[in-house]
Amino acid sequence: MAISILTLNDGNQVPWIAFGTGTALFQQDVQNTVETAIANGFTHLDGAQMYENEESLGAGIKASGMPRSALFVTTKLHRLQPGQTAKTALHVSLKKLGLEYVDLYLVHVPGHHAGHLKEVWKSMEECKREGLSKSIGVSNFEVEHLEEILEGAEFPPSVNQIEIHPYVWKSLQAVIALHKQHNIVTSSFGGLSPLFRASGGPLDPIIEKIRARLESTRGEPVSVGHVLNKWLQQYGFLVVTTSTKADRMREYLDTANVPQLTAEEIELIENAGAQRHQKIFSN
Repeated sequence: MAISILTLNDGNQVPWIAFGTGTALFQQDVQNTVETAIANGFTHLDGAQMYENEESLGAGIKASGMPRSALFVTTKLHRLQPGQTAKTALHVSLKKLGLEYVDLYLVHVPGHHAGHLKEVWKSMEECKREGLSKSIGVSNFEVEHLEEILEGAEFPPSVNQIEIHPYVWKSLQAVIALHKQHNIVTSSFGGLSPLFRASGGPLDPIIEKIRARLESTRGEPVSVGHVLNKWLQQYGFLVVTTSTKADRMREYLDTANVPQLTAEEIELIENAGAQRHQKIFSN
């Protein structure tokens, strides 16, 4: 199944959905899980120095037999050690991954570089100029962090990966507006959190009602996860998700085949989300 792509502000292209190696896979050996993800159709793999599993991510990529050109690999900058730069940190990651380049390199957490964001971004730009990373971006950045690096940037961030689900949607409007202004792709993580980490909230009955309608329209099973992933996809977001189960991986990729949500259904989801503000992940 072909995965639709998003075009970044530097002209590069990225699959709209990524298999993430953080959260439940943090500090875990992910070789077999990554092999399974690739075998079931994922071509975008999202890693990070912070996850402490880049070696096994690289081993999974190698063992899959998939040509490098067919894959999109992301990693993220962690805290800098004394004397280290974003560029030297990426060299360490590339060695662990067994790759000559990554497709996307993100500054993972702005607070790790307080007072030095511009300097860090200059080093990220060097990584792009030298082809160590095809594209560069950020993660967990709010408006003030983006404005700090956009001022005088040679390359604006291509992506900002942030926690997105209906229970934080209202609070994200300013940062999403800034993304649109600078053609920064909005990437989401934790998109299914309301279903699995904050169940019992006002969103649950709305999602179930929409799920039933979509299943009836489709004539094939539709899950509650499909509903929220479809909501994210219809906004043109890059979705990062994860699982250790092959059937769940296939379900996530199947989102593209689920019927579109109506404008009314999208409004119902967002109105229900606005009734509870709950951020699941702390930076």
